[in-house]
Amino acid sequence: MKNIVGVRFKRLGKIYFFDPKDLKLEKKDYVIVETSQGDEYGEVLIPNRYIDNEKIVEPLKKVIRKATEKDKKHYEDCKNKEKEAFEVCQKKIKEHNLDMTLTEVEYKFDNSKILFYFTADGRIDFRDLVKDLAAIYKTRIELRQIGVRDEVKKIGGNGVCGRELCCCSFLSDFETVSIKMAKEQNISLNPSKISGNCGRLMCCLKYEQEVYEEKLKKLPNIGAIVKTEDGTGEVDGVETLKERVKVKFKDGEGHFYKKYNAQDIKIIKDSVKENIDKEELEHQKELEELEKLEEEDIKK
Repeated sequence: MKNIVGVRFKRLGKIYFFDPKDLKLEKKDYVIVETSQGDEYGEVLIPNRYIDNEKIVEPLKKVIRKATEKDKKHYEDCKNKEKEAFEVCQKKIKEHNLDMTLTEVEYKFDNSKILFYFTADGRIDFRDLVKDLAAIYKTRIELRQIGVRDEVKKIGGNGVCGRELCCCSFLSDFETVSIKMAKEQNISLNPSKISGNCGRLMCCLKYEQEVYEEKLKKLPNIGAIVKTEDGTGEVDGVETLKERVKVKFKDGEGHFYKKYNAQDIKIIKDSVKENIDKEELEHQKELEELEKLEEEDIKK
């Protein structure tokens, strides 16, 4: 077991573990910590606690001290400088006629470098831009290209649910999302309905996926032949969360339907064919493009 504290450097950023040494730290204390990028100013989100050694990535960096008033003033100065640097960089981007969008500027607390975050459709030759910025600020300059999800996270906004975007309110990490998740959750496969403000698949598709995967293991596929108390029929629909299936029976020259709990039927022959509905066929090209964009984001 090891004594740790959890520190975050940005709103909605990741929480990193640090060795507090002999310091007793409370939630919302501000501290100066050592990192691989130099000394940083951060907020304590997890106060002193002991956790298992296997949950720690060694070597564990240390908390240098509680932040002083002088540290807080320096941090605020850095924030003000970031706004000025943002305007300067935007001006230089226009001068060099670069097809890129600046999203954020970050001054390192120890003044070791300035980071400029941007989005662009492809690769950008920004070498001359870096030279100009280095000549102005006399320090190390780093430009980092970010994805559209990160861009929207910085801009903010509301989702189709009417609430603040997940990435702007609590989501600290982006996980892989797929069209398959929307299909398994019986959600409309219209790209405009399953895409977020960033133009990518909505992150919330991931939240309940494990539950759906677990329940789908207990359910037959559409088209499966099943035995019920009313005879043998074909599965026509599935209510995943309720673990219910709608079965179609022959009735002379017509058909009738009835719903059953999954535990009350026996699968005689399951269907392996993938169910492709009319809406999926209608938007197939757009859905394929969405999948392609997701794959490209993962590679980045």
